[in-house]
Amino acid sequence: MQNIPSVDLRDFLSDDPKRKQKFVNEIGSAFENIGFVALKGHFLDDQLVDELYSEIRKFFALPVETKHNYEIPGIGGQRGYVSFGKEHAKGRKEGDLKEFWHFGQYVDAASKYASEYPDNVEVKELPRFNVVGKEAYQMLEKTGVYVLRALALHLGLDEFYFDQYAKDGNSILRPIHYPPITSEPENAIRAAAHGDINLITLLMGAQGKGLQVQNHDGEWIDAIAADDELVINVGDMLSRHTNNKLKSTIHQVVNPPRELWGTSRFSVPFFMHPVSDMRLDCLENCIDAENPKKFEDITAGDYLYERLVDLGLIKK
Repeated sequence: MQNIPSVDLRDFLSDDPKRKQKFVNEIGSAFENIGFVALKGHFLDDQLVDELYSEIRKFFALPVETKHNYEIPGIGGQRGYVSFGKEHAKGRKEGDLKEFWHFGQYVDAASKYASEYPDNVEVKELPRFNVVGKEAYQMLEKTGVYVLRALALHLGLDEFYFDQYAKDGNSILRPIHYPPITSEPENAIRAAAHGDINLITLLMGAQGKGLQVQNHDGEWIDAIAADDELVINVGDMLSRHTNNKLKSTIHQVVNPPRELWGTSRFSVPFFMHPVSDMRLDCLENCIDAENPKKFEDITAGDYLYERLVDLGLIKK
């Protein structure tokens, strides 16, 4: 496969059973074969997208000392600011050439998960930053719920199987700034080859070259979305849960050509996580003689902790 398939969520949301099934078939096939799709018909409108990018640019343009005020120790980078070069891909020592921010889940005080999550961090210099971030978070989460419903049907599960795990899930909205490159990087790129940790990732900002996906032949394919599309991919948690029926695909963000080193890149992935006590044990209907069980049983919370240690965000 040389291209990322494009699907339209409006097919799934329609009252036409054939259109709904068409979407289930298309996204299911794409996630079995390459693990990525470009998705139209999501719940982000143009005004929200424009305002989000405006607020993100303002934040990353703040003085370094100001941004460091929002880097919160002791929480593994799960909320607030994470400074340049701190995160690295699993198995690598070189930090990625990026800085980023984390918005986390918004739970009611009565939720049993309320005590698990750090508070979101308010940026006092930018009164709209947190308001717009919350709205974008919730629209991406809403989109992700419908994608997971389609995948549940594809897997032969009840359509609403994932709803119980997605509600109050430990999802993260991560605005990323890849700053201009000022000198020859030593073995470092903007985001080294990796698989995502979570169930699915919904990515804003894949409209230009940079994001690459590795197909099953080991070839790197440019993942470029149209202006109205999100790029969505399978994460390692969903891959484990489906015994690798749905593929978590290795991807990277490469450095631009030298003539574009002076430009910044911004992207905004939404990492859709389940609640921490979801069991990621391989689904029985994804195990057979040809596909024996590939993964040990584990909860989402324990798996996330292991991976944050791998990324250098939590020190043992």
